[in-house]
Amino acid sequence: MCKLRFLFTLLLFASCTAFSVHTLAQQQRYLVGVCDWMVLKRQKIGEFQLAKDLGCDGIEMDMGGLGNRNSFDNKMRNPDMVELFNHTADSLQIKVGAVAMSGFYGQSIVEKESFRWLVLDCLNTLDAMGATVAFLPLGGCGNWTDSLALRQKIVWRLHEIGEMAKARGKIIGIDTPLDAEGNIQLLKDIGSDGIRIFYKFQTAIENRRDIPSELKKLGSDRICAIHASNTDGVLLRYDKAVKMKKIKKALDSIGWTGWLFVERSRDISNVHDVMNNYGENVKFLKEILQ
Repeated sequence: MCKLRFLFTLLLFASCTAFSVHTLAQQQRYLVGVCDWMVLKRQKIGEFQLAKDLGCDGIEMDMGGLGNRNSFDNKMRNPDMVELFNHTADSLQIKVGAVAMSGFYGQSIVEKESFRWLVLDCLNTLDAMGATVAFLPLGGCGNWTDSLALRQKIVWRLHEIGEMAKARGKIIGIDTPLDAEGNIQLLKDIGSDGIRIFYKFQTAIENRRDIPSELKKLGSDRICAIHASNTDGVLLRYDKAVKMKKIKKALDSIGWTGWLFVERSRDISNVHDVMNNYGENVKFLKEILQ
């Protein structure tokens, strides 16, 4: 009887342990964060406490404003600031999941003569904050999908940027208006392992594309991170265009793992309520993903 009891206890313990390991693995597979520039904490030390209060695993830190300058307004060139930010992040158990060059939402990476310095500054910041992935929007490049000459310039420049990132063990993620097949061809044309897709729900929705299908076509190796939000209107929980359960199933099916960041999806009637908008969106994503 004692032996049977011992065996039963052993089996029960093994079962519980296996369940705990599986649960932990699921939690670590998808990490959820917010974009610091959208929660009004761009490179501010308070972003880590805010992320903690919002229930995040981490943040996507912006490089700082760009405007018409040749360099970002980046505080992370200062070793004392780096030490302070890392100490605060570690003490709150909040990670820097990615670094963003959001200044290129409004400026062209092709026309910026200081692009090498800007990319180098970003790569140094990734090192300083212990991150691997950077976000580079192409919104400032104009309607390049309809111009073969402009597209070729973008391909050449992104190849150089990608090789800079690859040499440092980093990845630059781009957001484009192309569909999955178009993005796959673009990555082939660029020809650098340092460039991948930073997938954005809003871009897919605005171009009337099915997100789960797009994710499956792109596959795990081409997606470095995700902006898991739509434009402002309603919270993610109530957005019929964002079918998170189907999206998670698609991500599961391709074996993807990584960071999902909330950029927008604010309640249009109360866009300035950071705690409610981002807290609820993070909570919803974690309910589905973790």
